[in-house]
Amino acid sequence: MTKNVLFEIGLEELPARFIDDAEKQLITKTKKWLEDLRISFDSITSYSTPRRLAVIVENMAQEQTTVEEEAKGPSIKIAKDDNGEWTKAAIGFTKGQGKTTDDIFTKEIKGTEYIFVKKRIEGQPSKDLMPSFKDIVESIQFGKNMRWGQQSLRYARPIRWLIALFGEEVIPFAVAGVQTGNQTFGHRFLGEKITITDPLLYKQTLEDNFVVVDALEREELIKNQIQDLERENEYVVPVDQDLLEEVRNLVEYPTVFLGSFEKNFLALPSEVLITSMKEHQRYFPVKSASGELLPYFVGVRNGDNKAINTVARGNEKVLRARLSDAQFFYEEDQKQSIAFYNQKLENVVFQEKLGTIHDKVNRSVQLAKEIAEILHVDSVTQENAVRAAQISKFDLMTNMVNEFTELQGIIGEKYALNFGENKEVAQAIREQYLPNSANGELPNSVVGAIVSIADKLDTIVGCIFVGLRPTGSQDPYGLRRQAIGILRTLIEMKWNITVKQLIDIAINLYQNRDIEQEGDQNIQTEVTEFMKQRAVYVLREMNIEADIIDAVFQQHIGELSYSIEKAKILSNKRNEEAFKPVQEALVRVLNLAEKADKIKVNPELFETTSETKLYEIYQEVHKGFTEVNDKKNANEALNQLRKLTEPIHTFFDHNMVMADNEDVRSNRLALLKNIAELVANYADLSAIEWKQQF
Repeated sequence: MTKNVLFEIGLEELPARFIDDAEKQLITKTKKWLEDLRISFDSITSYSTPRRLAVIVENMAQEQTTVEEEAKGPSIKIAKDDNGEWTKAAIGFTKGQGKTTDDIFTKEIKGTEYIFVKKRIEGQPSKDLMPSFKDIVESIQFGKNMRWGQQSLRYARPIRWLIALFGEEVIPFAVAGVQTGNQTFGHRFLGEKITITDPLLYKQTLEDNFVVVDALEREELIKNQIQDLERENEYVVPVDQDLLEEVRNLVEYPTVFLGSFEKNFLALPSEVLITSMKEHQRYFPVKSASGELLPYFVGVRNGDNKAINTVARGNEKVLRARLSDAQFFYEEDQKQSIAFYNQKLENVVFQEKLGTIHDKVNRSVQLAKEIAEILHVDSVTQENAVRAAQISKFDLMTNMVNEFTELQGIIGEKYALNFGENKEVAQAIREQYLPNSANGELPNSVVGAIVSIADKLDTIVGCIFVGLRPTGSQDPYGLRRQAIGILRTLIEMKWNITVKQLIDIAINLYQNRDIEQEGDQNIQTEVTEFMKQRAVYVLREMNIEADIIDAVFQQHIGELSYSIEKAKILSNKRNEEAFKPVQEALVRVLNLAEKADKIKVNPELFETTSETKLYEIYQEVHKGFTEVNDKKNANEALNQLRKLTEPIHTFFDHNMVMADNEDVRSNRLALLKNIAELVANYADLSAIEWKQQF
């Protein structure tokens, strides 16, 4: 016999951003809870709305599974005394398991014999174990919590009701003073109080009361209604997935409506209109078939379609006020100049120890100039990069960005064009903030990439310089995200610049400024290690193995795109049987070279043809490797090193490296040291677990 089980947590409206994760936690924790209790079931389904989190377990066994297991005790040496009698340790062990010494048997584990007993754990009725679901309810974590009344429980919102049903029976327990029952609530305005008598009728009963408990069904309803509007009016409604998921979690019974706004607002930058609609009002913008923004919007009501036109007019009124403010800000902003806004940056603190935003801009200008010089870009590109850095933050002082903070950079680009700046400079003002997420869009232009890296590099080095290092999950200045942004941009651009060069120019900049370093740590080492950790993360996201990453980053990160190319090649070579002789030869050299105390080779001390031959081929390979390595051709660079394989094997076959003659020994080790340094310039092959060996 089985039972269907329902648990529902009724709450005041949850923030939309918390709901999906909370539902995921609920179903994951419920599955593990049942597995730990040894209670079998057919399926588990979770549901969520702004006012509830629920889970239904279908065909749950009415009794735990009875199991027999072996309990391990002490080793036989401890369990028996010198006379072969059971010790107190053995007797205590068996007693604790509800057994006697007569039940003991022994098993050998890794060469040591231990005592065991078999015990049978009888299954208990599932119904008796169900009240422990209280722990699941209390364990759900939210991004931000609150307390209410006299309760000690911290939760996203107050719990208002609880359903816990084992078939038709109520499972008794209480959370935060709320006792379980069999009653829930429909839509706040359209539904009523409902008694649930069968867990499998839960979904339909709530739908009859204007609550669609399946989040994906609500999403599909919204999409279908939007598509109906598109067909009716020949509009195009770009559906942003993040916005769609947020909106579905704001409503329990979605009904789509179409609203409009005055055409004169279309004179505003489209980004302002779309931001007002999406970010502030949770509306979907409407476009023509050719992609032009139209004076309409699509909203989603939490309810049915009764008086839907009145709802649309109310939303139009709210949006009109928003857009009127935006229009006023836009017109007022045009009355000033970039120089005016730049000057105001002198009064805005970026960080207490790092000065104002104006100070930060000045540092970014210097960094952008030096990065452009290292890259050997043309003079026009360099001038544009410096100019873009100079005015990169001016829009932060505008009325528009003050009201619509999401538009920083975007408004900077629009206003820069309005104020007569060229397209490349304006574009870079927007691109300095890219990527704005771990996998977000990257700068598309060289000027934008230079300014983006300069801005992020200043923040990273500056914060670490004054002791504002990320700790655990705390990273208030987003240094990890910005480091990944720098690295991803370097990979995309494939620039002939190393991470070390970037770090060096930034540290030199800070050491030459009147900024006091926090602590006695080596800032160079600390920033390098921080960037290396982020580089490791980037390569792991590319599915590159940890030991391969260690091999290519053993000495330094280098030029990141080149390091990645080498890593991908070595990742393939590790499985190639044909590469095994190469790997064995080069790794043997790397291992022995550690014993060398000098690097200068004296050919006059060679005693055999094989060591002379190896030295000659090394010199040829050194030249060839350097040429292709400078061109960042990872495949050809490895092919050059491959030429050393046969001479190395022959050398080891005919020479005793650790010869009795100290001069000969030292000279042979020096030869190997030279080869090892060449190989290490590519990667530390000894760090790789070579799979062809197994």
